Amino acid sequence: MANPRVGQKGKLFNKLQKTAEQFTREFDRIDADRKRTLTELAAFVRGATVGGGKARLNFICTHNSRRSHMAQLWAQAAAYYYGIEGVECFSGGTDATAFNPRAVAAMQEAGFSVQRISQGNNPLYDARFSDDAPALKVFSKRYSDPVNPSSDFAAVMTCSHADENCPLVAGASARISVTYDDPKDFDGLPNEELMYRERALQIGREMFFAFSEVT
Repeated sequence: MANPRVGQKGKLFNKLQKTAEQFTREFDRIDADRKRTLTELAAFVRGATVGGGKARLNFICTHNSRRSHMAQLWAQAAAYYYGIEGVECFSGGTDATAFNPRAVAAMQEAGFSVQRISQGNNPLYDARFSDDAPALKVFSKRYSDPVNPSSDFAAVMTCSHADENCPLVAGASARISVTYDDPKDFDGLPNEELMYRERALQIGREMFFAFSEVT
């Protein structure tokens, strides 16, 4: 089998680099069924990047407010960390709301730089994971928004509601269900911050496992 495009491994921000290195020691925490699904994601990336192609991943959740954004940022950082070239990560929802501030805080805690650069009900954020990689412009949107790919991409379903209620994602060449429990269930509870942190780290660990399998 031909190899994907793999270049020099990228250096993440210091705190994020330590988080990533911790992930690589925790892959045994991912159960076998999850690993099989994540290997499907790795196979898509591998196949799409062979011969100089692009692997476009659109992470989809109902409101594009928490899990889909987390997965988008972690996946792009993981591709950079492993030096896998040609990976472009996006996110969207069946509806648009806003990148939830609790999710923003959880990603900042993990080591990302996430800065709000506009005001309003659905702010635009500048998200970075390395001094040497371009920023991602992040805001809530429908999966079919013009900034997202309209063809030749993998629809990665990150919540069961969107997975069940959106049976067809127009333009997708692959559909992969990697669903996560919603940290929104803990909003306003004493363990809210802990559960957002745990969900962010779970998603990160699994995205890093998937990209470790690409090569």
